[in-house]
Amino acid sequence: MTSVRLEHATLLATMDDAGTEIPDGGLVITDGVITAIGPTSDLPPADTVIDASDMVLMPGLVNTHHHFTQTLTRAMAQDAELFTWLRTLYPVWAGITPEAVQVSTQVALAELALSGCTTAFDHTYLWPHGARVDDQVEAAEPVGIRFHVSRGSMSRGESAGGLPPDHVVEDEDAILADSQRVIEAFHDPAPGAMTRVVLAPCSPFSVTPDLMRESITLARAHGVHSHTHLAETIDEDEFCRATLGRSPVELCEDLGWTGPDVWFAHFVHPSPAEISRVGSTRTGATHCPSSNMRLASGIAPIHAWAYAGMRTGLGVDGSASNDGSHLLAEARMAMLLQRVGGAPLAGQAPSPMAMSARAALRMATRGGAEVLGRDDVGRLEVGLRGDVIGVRLDSLAMAGGAVHDPLGAVVFCQPSNVDLSVVEGRVVVEDGRLTTIDVGPLVERHNRIARDLR
Repeated sequence: MTSVRLEHATLLATMDDAGTEIPDGGLVITDGVITAIGPTSDLPPADTVIDASDMVLMPGLVNTHHHFTQTLTRAMAQDAELFTWLRTLYPVWAGITPEAVQVSTQVALAELALSGCTTAFDHTYLWPHGARVDDQVEAAEPVGIRFHVSRGSMSRGESAGGLPPDHVVEDEDAILADSQRVIEAFHDPAPGAMTRVVLAPCSPFSVTPDLMRESITLARAHGVHSHTHLAETIDEDEFCRATLGRSPVELCEDLGWTGPDVWFAHFVHPSPAEISRVGSTRTGATHCPSSNMRLASGIAPIHAWAYAGMRTGLGVDGSASNDGSHLLAEARMAMLLQRVGGAPLAGQAPSPMAMSARAALRMATRGGAEVLGRDDVGRLEVGLRGDVIGVRLDSLAMAGGAVHDPLGAVVFCQPSNVDLSVVEGRVVVEDGRLTTIDVGPLVERHNRIARDLR
């Protein structure tokens, strides 16, 4: 057995049901599992000791929606709404190669890891030039964070009434056959799994209802989760009503795409009645505030989601519709965006748009774990996996804030990269640097491929 003890944190935030916060706190991780947690003075010894003085410790963050390959096309189509943005970038993404998938996967995961993410989901739905899910899984393993990889897909091209050009879509029989292959090759349902598989048809305007139906049937036969973009923009709503005679939510309901094994990305424009119906099934959704603002999609009604019973997580979304992959910064953005609607805090009735710093962090940790269907991460509790991050409080950005509320300062003050990240008891970030891969040469390769795409 191997064990590691993190000790003397200024504050340890567990994100448990009671919201327990422990001054001078720490925990012990043995063979990847938390075996003790509490005040440092109460902790047993361990093989390795990490001094967390002047840090806040908290659960690793969980990212529930991303498009890793889009790191290659940041800062493009800068002033476009969703449909124009997609039509601009589809031809660029058509040039993606297996090497581009591998390198962009490592870039996105490295950026996420440095921002405090310890579990990440990716939604890649174009696989040109022989690129495969295998390329992502191979590239992700050295980075050292948990990876929920999707077999995404697009099958409905322009000639069939869809949005993507015909040359970037795939045959539906081939999609389903490869989906089964990927599940059998890579999905690990065990507690503590480092790799899990999700089936993820892209959206109602890029796949057929038949593929949606067949994909979720296949997913449920193998016990994996399903994901798609839904109700992101008004344009999408109008497209679905014009071509399919139903709203995007009604389409998913008709196709069986609701339930505790399903989650949607964005979900900005459902009706109140649709939110209520979807919530009653425990369907999940990912809030992507920066992307929604970047593409002028609107503000997602996340409090209505939660009130209706939906599982709610946070996502940075594609790095071409956010231009960053910083999950801690996304938590801050989520909090601030919800406050646009009114007065949020002490001494007055809460606004329906209000969000506290702690609520934002809960959404980014245990909320994301619930969306991905994981009960082994997202909180710091004995018996759960040893995924924990540390943020220094003695930095310039934290000066003044940390002395008043160390945990609140993590969200309110300028977000920086984390100083410590431990995944399954293994140190992935130490002193603000990745310990697992060399970022410099990776960025050089990434920029070369991005130039070739352009």
